[in-house]
Amino acid sequence: MEMFGAASGSRDRLQGAGMAQDWSGIEVDWSAFAPWQVQPVRHRLMAHPLLQRDALIALGKRLEQRHSVRTHSNQVTAGTPFNDAPGLHPNRAGAAATLGDLAHAEAWMSLLNVQGDRLYRTLVDAVLDGVAPRIAQRDPGMGYRAGWIFLTSPHTVTPFHYDKEHNFILQVQGRKTLYVWDKQDTEAASEASRDLFHATHSRDRLQWRESLRERAHVFHLEPGMGAYMPSTSPHLVENGDEPSVTISFTYYTDATRRDALLHRAHERVRGWGVEPPPVGRNAVLDAALLAGFRAAGVLRHWQARLGGGLPPRSDRVAYAPAPRVPS
Repeated sequence: MEMFGAASGSRDRLQGAGMAQDWSGIEVDWSAFAPWQVQPVRHRLMAHPLLQRDALIALGKRLEQRHSVRTHSNQVTAGTPFNDAPGLHPNRAGAAATLGDLAHAEAWMSLLNVQGDRLYRTLVDAVLDGVAPRIAQRDPGMGYRAGWIFLTSPHTVTPFHYDKEHNFILQVQGRKTLYVWDKQDTEAASEASRDLFHATHSRDRLQWRESLRERAHVFHLEPGMGAYMPSTSPHLVENGDEPSVTISFTYYTDATRRDALLHRAHERVRGWGVEPPPVGRNAVLDAALLAGFRAAGVLRHWQARLGGGLPPRSDRVAYAPAPRVPS
């Protein structure tokens, strides 16, 4: 295995690339699985050919041409604003230079939306197809699939933040500590912070405090280990003494779409000078807001179509939008 380092239409592509082994397994305790609860998982992707050093360098170069690489230096701390980290602490080396000597690069790099690459989409499908039937029993409507690969130098930090998608985060190489806070923990992230995030993608209301560590689920991840993190579960990652490779497989469901729409609606209500109850607290209000915002979304869609413009981006598509990258 190179240190550092695809599904049936997908599976035959994998076989053609010499990757016929079944890589689909995320091991989940389905008896304990709850869509909005953090839990540990295991996997067997450590030796996958697409997650080895040379393959990742090649992917990084392809994605860099499409502006699908995010990177910063190891000067970032837990409290660095996540959205601003690349600008505040830039890594000026390119993907090839950074990934070619990750042990000494003093950098954090994320290869974004790897499902935009033909081969890596097969990996995303192979993994998510393996869990989709069981997830659908409790959390139907999987879509907006995506993959994200994180390559980090020793002692590099991913700042405190959250994301909109449900997330299986899997450790492939190296060791790191993952802190995850429950979505329901309003000490870690307030309702107002989530309202703003879903409305504008701003994380400005999410504030790091060292005292939060004692409230977190803590995972000491090694290769083959991982975690399931529900949508908008705050998290923080601290890398260990070695270079690290981590991959996340993310998706939306009907429940995450509903939750996101309600938070956007609540942010609009805040703009009217009214403090709404938490999402889910008042079923009548939530139903009214959902109906109104869904109707407004349909109206915007048809206004765009009739006006000759592009309709608003849908969160119900199969894959998260990404530049298509030739493999």
